[in-house]
Amino acid sequence: MPEQIRFVDAAWLDANFPCMVGCPVHTEAGRYVGLIEEGRFREAYHVARRPNPFASICGRVCAAPCETACRRGKLDEPIAIRALKRFVCERFGVESMVDLERLKEVFGKSVRKNGIRVAVVGAGPAGLSCAHDLALLGYEVTVYESQSVAGGMLRLGIPEYRLPRELIRLEINAILSLGVDLKLNAAIGRDFTLTDLRREGFRAVFVAIGAHRSRDLRVEGVELDGVLRAVDFLLNMNLGYRVDLGRKVIVIGGGNVAIDVARSAARQEKSDVGPVTEVAEALDVARSAIRFGAKEVHLVCLEDIHEMPASREEIQDAQEEHIQIHTRRGPQRILGTGGKVVGLETVTCTSVFDGTGRFNPQFAPGSGEVMDADTIIMAIGQSSDLSWVRPEDGIELTPRSTIKVDPRTLATTAPGIYAGGDVSFGPRNAIDAVANGKKAAQSIHASLGGGPDARVEVAFHEREIEIVVANTRAYHRPWGYEQQGRVPIPALPIGRRIGVSQIELGYGEDEARREAARCLHCWENTIFNESGEETGSECILCGMCSDICPESCIELVASDRIAADGPLAGEMSGTYGITIAGTSESGSGAVMIKDEDLCIRCGLCAMRCPVACITMEAYAASEPMMIE
Repeated sequence: MPEQIRFVDAAWLDANFPCMVGCPVHTEAGRYVGLIEEGRFREAYHVARRPNPFASICGRVCAAPCETACRRGKLDEPIAIRALKRFVCERFGVESMVDLERLKEVFGKSVRKNGIRVAVVGAGPAGLSCAHDLALLGYEVTVYESQSVAGGMLRLGIPEYRLPRELIRLEINAILSLGVDLKLNAAIGRDFTLTDLRREGFRAVFVAIGAHRSRDLRVEGVELDGVLRAVDFLLNMNLGYRVDLGRKVIVIGGGNVAIDVARSAARQEKSDVGPVTEVAEALDVARSAIRFGAKEVHLVCLEDIHEMPASREEIQDAQEEHIQIHTRRGPQRILGTGGKVVGLETVTCTSVFDGTGRFNPQFAPGSGEVMDADTIIMAIGQSSDLSWVRPEDGIELTPRSTIKVDPRTLATTAPGIYAGGDVSFGPRNAIDAVANGKKAAQSIHASLGGGPDARVEVAFHEREIEIVVANTRAYHRPWGYEQQGRVPIPALPIGRRIGVSQIELGYGEDEARREAARCLHCWENTIFNESGEETGSECILCGMCSDICPESCIELVASDRIAADGPLAGEMSGTYGITIAGTSESGSGAVMIKDEDLCIRCGLCAMRCPVACITMEAYAASEPMMIE
């Protein structure tokens, strides 16, 4: 029978579950990647969907911190985890017209209402994720959205060539099918207040209004006709309004949003363009400009190409689409004639950060250059509109103009009021907003009597995780998996990237299974037993495991060459009877040392051991704790 134990060691988790530790919602990515390799696609979808109500959307636009954490990246390139998630979601997610019965299949339960009302302010990824989890826990949830459409910056910021609007609609409808009530065109401060919500009987409120206000440059000429703010431009574009950009557009900024705006603006011949994910600003703007009809799009940023906050992938796509990126340039003033923009004067930026890593750009005197422009779009960051906060609300703000919260619970200084997402932490990735929404739901449930350990996801908190150890099964990896290069994600040819045409096309079944087969199976481990389970014999110190290891990560070392601290020395001596260097005890022995970072989980050491002292054991997170 599988053994269930609890590990709390962060280094162990990082070594065995790096992609899950890297994911803000702790999706067990390795598990669904392994299921895809085996062709068990429905089960893979269930693993991907359980902790993430926006799994289909994240399969297209997630910043993929799991890939950054992936150990395969230390060998060559990380597993294409995001693309593999999209693959299974396209077969079993909302794209396949999911309904409430499918969600019951995923979560293994029906929703029973408890009569307790909770309000969520903001229908973006944070707010809707909170509503999703609370609805699964039985709460009566009402979501208030100031815009005429739900989705927040997923809908109003991310261009449609990255994220189809229909997919957003389907993902939101799946959440609403749980019994969530959505009220559009309802803005806090304009149509209602926190006091109104309390009067209506809401026991708790989660504020997740996002950051929809663009930051302004403090330079001469920002008031000229033809100067636009990134969020305003994206919002108008995604709501179907045509924006006259002229022939030459300059985008100021170095993030993903700026590039998307530039790419969209160059294809304005189709005005029905729409959606955003991360609000990092810059590449989204530039790439959107391309799609919005501009013939020539330039992006000006302070950073060098390797310092830009935008992803390498987005930068490369922008360059392929002929967006000209001017690095190490800072805006000095915007030039105009007759009240209309005609150009931008820039100056050379000699450094962006000071010696302590703080943002403190320095410029070279007398290095000004003028660039002609018909439109200038500023994509230098966003902030939240908090003008609705009143003294009687009891909500404290931070010096950064965000809502102050307890990072462990997302509780504000006002009783029963929680906040998360961009309004509390500033612009971040969509998956971070989803994680905030889920954390708020847990905190609200606990405060309303659900108990502090209530979860609707895998039991993972403060780097503790329930682990199931399954010892007995045949271990096999396909030949040459460690040499297989990353399978390219099919994409639309450059010449066909117009209008709302999607760039990334996604894997087919053969491509997905080949890519999944590259996974190193970090959760599979070599276990060095005191005695062979099959033979009953003890290790004979033959060293064959070390000899056969292709990564040279196993070493057999005489104990008198080993140094250890007090607790480890005591364990080695008391438990294993091993004498180590620096002790006065007599005796001898040997120690098996393994470098987990180098290990590729090939299993050759286990197969080679002549006395079966080495086994391969699989670790998996226990099934999600469901609240009935």
